Amino acid sequence: MSQTDLLHELELIEKEALDAIRGAATPEALEQARVQWLGRKEGRLTAVLRRLGELSAEERPRVGAAANRVKGAITELLEARAAELSRAKEVAVEDLTLPARSVWTGARHPVTLVIDDVCAVLRSLGFVRVRGPEAETDWYNFTALNTPLDHPAADMHDTFYLGDGILLRSHTSPVQIRTMQAHQPPIRIVAPGMCYRRDPFDPSHAPAFEQIEGLVVDEGITFVDLRATVAEFARRMFGPGTKVRFRPSFFPFTEPSAEVDVSCTICGGRGCSTCKGTGWLEIMGAGMVDPAVFESVGYDPERYTGFAFGMGPARIAMLRYGIPDIRLLYESDVRFLEQFA
Repeated sequence: MSQTDLLHELELIEKEALDAIRGAATPEALEQARVQWLGRKEGRLTAVLRRLGELSAEERPRVGAAANRVKGAITELLEARAAELSRAKEVAVEDLTLPARSVWTGARHPVTLVIDDVCAVLRSLGFVRVRGPEAETDWYNFTALNTPLDHPAADMHDTFYLGDGILLRSHTSPVQIRTMQAHQPPIRIVAPGMCYRRDPFDPSHAPAFEQIEGLVVDEGITFVDLRATVAEFARRMFGPGTKVRFRPSFFPFTEPSAEVDVSCTICGGRGCSTCKGTGWLEIMGAGMVDPAVFESVGYDPERYTGFAFGMGPARIAMLRYGIPDIRLLYESDVRFLEQFA
C-alpha cells in the first residue's frame, strides 16, 4: 500500500471513528468503539500503523505523524464522551423530584448570646471584662476564697483534680483573686468562663458549663450598692418592669450572702410551669465579700469592702428561650441551633 493510500485510510478512520464515538449512548458502546479503532489486535488504526514498515524511509515520517494525530483526536474524544456518560449516569440516579436540601447558614449559640448580652449590660454599668486560666491551684479555687480543703465542695467526688494540687476550676471566682492580686481598688470586673464539676449530665446539670461572675471593690461599698447594681442589671437584661428579690443564703466567700430572683419573664409573675407557680426565677447568687478573702490577697478589710455575684448563662438561656433540657445546649444538633439563626 502506497503512502497516498495510507493517508486516505487515516482520513476515513478519523471520520468514522469520531462519528461512532459521538453516537455511543452507553459506556459499553463506547468501549466497543475504542476496541474497534484503537484495539491492539484488530483495531483499524493499529492495522495502519503495522503497515508503516512497507513505506520508504522518506515516506514513513509523514504517514507516522498523520497516524499519531488521528490517534490523539480519537483518544481525546473517547475521554470526553466517557465523562459525559458518567455525568449523565449520576443525574439519572438522583430523584430530581425530591425537594432541594436546605443550606444551614449558621447561628450563634444561645449561651453565647446570653454571655454577650450580660457582659454588654455590665459594661454599661462600668464593669471591665477579664478572664483567667481554667486549670487552677486549690489555693485559688478554694483556700483564698475562704473555703478550707476539708469542705465538701473540695472533695474528689465534686471536683476534677489533675494532681499535685492542680484542678479544673469549679467556678470563675479564682479570677477575682487573681485580679485583686494584680490590681489595687477600685475594681469593677465581670469574668465569664468555663467551669467543671463532677455533676451528672441530666436535664438540669452538666459537668462542663459557662459561668459569669462580677466583683466590685472600693472604699465604702455596702449591700445597698449590691442591691442597686443587681436591680439595674435585671431591668436592663430582662425588661424595665422586672422585679427583684433577695433571699438569705450562704457562700463561704461572701457574708452576708443571698440568692437573687427576678419576676418570671414568661408569666410576668402570675405563676406558670416555668417558675413552678411561684412567679419568681432564680438567676444568681450574690453577697458582700468576706473579709477573709481580702486578707488572702493583701487588702485591708478595715478600709475596703465589696460585693460579688455569679450566674449561669445556660440557665438564663433556658429561661429566655424556653429550653426544657440543658443537654440541648451541648449536643450540637443543627436542628436545634438553627432556630437561633
